[in-house]
Amino acid sequence: MFIEHNAEIVDFLQTASEVVKLSYFCHSFNPIMKNILVIGAGRSSIYLIEYLLNNSTEHNWKITVGDVDEASAKLKTAGHVNAKAIAFDINNAAQREEEIKKSDIVISMLPAFMHGEVAKDCVRLGKNMATASYVSDLMKELDSAAKQKGIILMNEIGLDPGIDHASALKVIHEIQEKGGDVHTFKSFCGGLVAPESNDNPWGYKFSWNPRNVILAGQGTAQFLENGKIKFIPYNRIYTQTETIEVDGYGKFDAYANRDSIGYKDVYGLQSIKTMLRGTLRMPGYCIAWDAFVKLGLTDDSWKIHGSENMNWAQLIDALLPEGTGDLEERMKNFLGKNALLEVMDKLKWLGIYDASPITLKDATPAQILQSLLEKKWLLKAEDKDMIVMQHYFGYTLNGKEKAIVSELVVKGESSSHTAMAKTVGLPLAITVKNILTGKIKLTGVQMPTVKEIYEPLLAELEQVDIVFKEKELV
Repeated sequence: MFIEHNAEIVDFLQTASEVVKLSYFCHSFNPIMKNILVIGAGRSSIYLIEYLLNNSTEHNWKITVGDVDEASAKLKTAGHVNAKAIAFDINNAAQREEEIKKSDIVISMLPAFMHGEVAKDCVRLGKNMATASYVSDLMKELDSAAKQKGIILMNEIGLDPGIDHASALKVIHEIQEKGGDVHTFKSFCGGLVAPESNDNPWGYKFSWNPRNVILAGQGTAQFLENGKIKFIPYNRIYTQTETIEVDGYGKFDAYANRDSIGYKDVYGLQSIKTMLRGTLRMPGYCIAWDAFVKLGLTDDSWKIHGSENMNWAQLIDALLPEGTGDLEERMKNFLGKNALLEVMDKLKWLGIYDASPITLKDATPAQILQSLLEKKWLLKAEDKDMIVMQHYFGYTLNGKEKAIVSELVVKGESSSHTAMAKTVGLPLAITVKNILTGKIKLTGVQMPTVKEIYEPLLAELEQVDIVFKEKELV
């Protein structure tokens, strides 16, 4: 009798063991469903959304894409079985809370100034969040509360900021692990037009938010140079430049951007002597753009009442001091020594001396300029854009001076699948995957400056030809 019961117990335990194994197997290949909310379906979101959709079945993700323009969200989701497109109003607090509450992670592709309310909702509701934008003061204030909730607020995980941090910290940490001391770090990045699509005298076409281009450089650039703090106010940003050369692609204008000094602590380089982050443009772009700065055409702080009744020639006449000669002659006198032939040709090519109507009602000068450039700098369907990034590391090792240059060039596929969208969207999407799958266990406000984040990110980016070429300088 005992033997019979003992055999039944053995059979039961074996069966239970198989059930446990089967359960573990099923769980491994069918993880608990996770909900991802993407807010914003603009031009930089295409690779992000495609990546999430392509990985959604394997990881059991359900993806909601919300945009103020529901048609744009539907276009990006393309009827995928694991996706839902919705009309989303970021200012509708009830809708915002409802959608965030249903999500495991929220990806905000909104303009930077709109992240705040989303972040506060995410912390209150205990939901993870990721964005490609710079860490704001408001975001920093949420760090402690996010850690208490056990969630991550992932920031600066696009191109610049994003890939720049990840690729730079990889080299910096490698130098430090060898015993080296980094005394110089300079990093430049530009969203440009590929050489084969460069058919205008400015060498530029819009591959991302045009408004950001118009307002670029405003504020005062701050950086370190040979141990001294340096400032460049906006009225000198585009004239106080340097030239950067990239292997195989020639020379570029480079200008300082934003506050580089703050990244000393972020990068763990408290004793560094030179630290500068900046932007790249095609040669000759900066001095020509400075004409707009001097004219006041990049000013977004005041409106021209009745602008819809003006044409471009009248606007330029109103912005220039009185003088003799036609508009071109007066412009030349106004610009003085900067009225180079190439500058004058660039301005004339835009048609700013023509009687073409301005149509925008009560618009700011920056809005009027943007409207013109969106027509002239349009990325045509067959055009390709190009991302160029270069880091320079100067360091000492065993008493010897050394230097490393690290360069990245990525070309777009078309006017929709741009290099800009690829390099902004993929780092964000990959990192979201790594958060949801447990590769990243960090909480609080984070950036891609630690190995837990940047190592798997850079490894996967290499699989899609986003690869930095590093070389030691002799």
